[in-house]
Amino acid sequence: MFSPEFFIKATQLLLSLSILIALHELGHFIPARIFGCRVEKFYLFFDIKYSLFKKKIGDTVYGIGWLPLGGYVKISGMIDESFDKEQMEKPPQPWEFRSKPAWQRLIIMLGGVTVNLLLGFFIYMMVLFVWGKETLPQENIPLGLEPSAFIQEIGFDKGDKIIDVDGKELENVLEINRILLLRPVDKVKVEKIDGSISEIKIPENIGNDIFQSGQMRSFDPLFSATIDSVYNDSPALYAGMQSGDVIVSVNGQSIYDWGDFSNWIDNNPDDIIDVEVERGSSTYKLNIDRNDDGTIGVLLRSDQIKTTNKKLGLSESIVQGFNYGYWMLYEYVAGFSFVFTKKGASQLGGFGTIGNIFPAKWDWKGFWLSTALISIILAFMNVLPIPALDGGHVMFLLYEIVSGRKPSDKFMEVSTMIGFFILIAIVLYANGNDIVRAFAN
Repeated sequence: MFSPEFFIKATQLLLSLSILIALHELGHFIPARIFGCRVEKFYLFFDIKYSLFKKKIGDTVYGIGWLPLGGYVKISGMIDESFDKEQMEKPPQPWEFRSKPAWQRLIIMLGGVTVNLLLGFFIYMMVLFVWGKETLPQENIPLGLEPSAFIQEIGFDKGDKIIDVDGKELENVLEINRILLLRPVDKVKVEKIDGSISEIKIPENIGNDIFQSGQMRSFDPLFSATIDSVYNDSPALYAGMQSGDVIVSVNGQSIYDWGDFSNWIDNNPDDIIDVEVERGSSTYKLNIDRNDDGTIGVLLRSDQIKTTNKKLGLSESIVQGFNYGYWMLYEYVAGFSFVFTKKGASQLGGFGTIGNIFPAKWDWKGFWLSTALISIILAFMNVLPIPALDGGHVMFLLYEIVSGRKPSDKFMEVSTMIGFFILIAIVLYANGNDIVRAFAN
């Protein structure tokens, strides 16, 4: 029922969440203890009715729950998702959260988000230091790029080569897809197929327009019509075609890339075709009698575009890792606005979607990159001003600091309950989308 890839991704997701949740809760635990708060529970995962493991050390019960939807620390005198009304009805005690100054309570509540954010940046730095940086300069894509139909409307053409974006050369030219979708861009300089240079002005709302068009990849690399292999007992084999041949024309029509060849095959029903190929420094003309389905029995060489690994020193890894983490956070926040559109809401995903960001084969680099991204996502999501999230507590604490008035316990209980049900509804909706997509596929 489930493929090996499913279990590999699920294992990586569980390990990643375990690390991130434990460290997030530690971010609350440490400042709480520093400021003299009693922490009653420290749990990885939720222990509804049952714990897989628990042990009391001092005043704190440390445990692992059975429901891997998160984790928590229960701090004495704090109104949270435990809804411990009995404790809150008693007089405040010096070791309780509610007895501490607002600025200390604010630091405690921001601790988890801070840890997740710093952890994400730290992982990116270490990944660059250990594995280096993969670059894909434009010269590694000699035929240029294929723009989507939508992106062609603003002036891009087939075969364009990206020179720079707002005056900055891209180390990985295919990052242009994320940049146009999620970052502010003023202009892109390109080299046209005829060698001329053009500067294309980018519309201000281009990211939203790309998203609504459904053409999320603005550019794809162009591959030459180079043959990887020729099938046995195929028309191409009988005509003399060989691995490594580059198709340059069909029936006298020039072929620029593999897309040109595929389109010609799809749109021309000729049974017998004359194909011109380059083989080394020579040119050959082949007469091919196509199969009944129009194919000739060849496979495209797919390894034409290769990245280059650039090794970085520790200091350079720190600088570039910080920069990478900054843009990942920026892009996630920018992309979050799409959730409030009909199209974006339908694409919201739960654990299945998150699990799919991990590699299908165990790969530590891929694992840590995915973990860093989830850590940054958790930091942002937790700081949203929704009661029951850290951001909700922060919102009320900031109100208290500015106004000098503390929200009543009753108000905090009701708002936390409302926030809790909102979160449950979002989780159910997001995971429901995953289930619907799974059955649709």
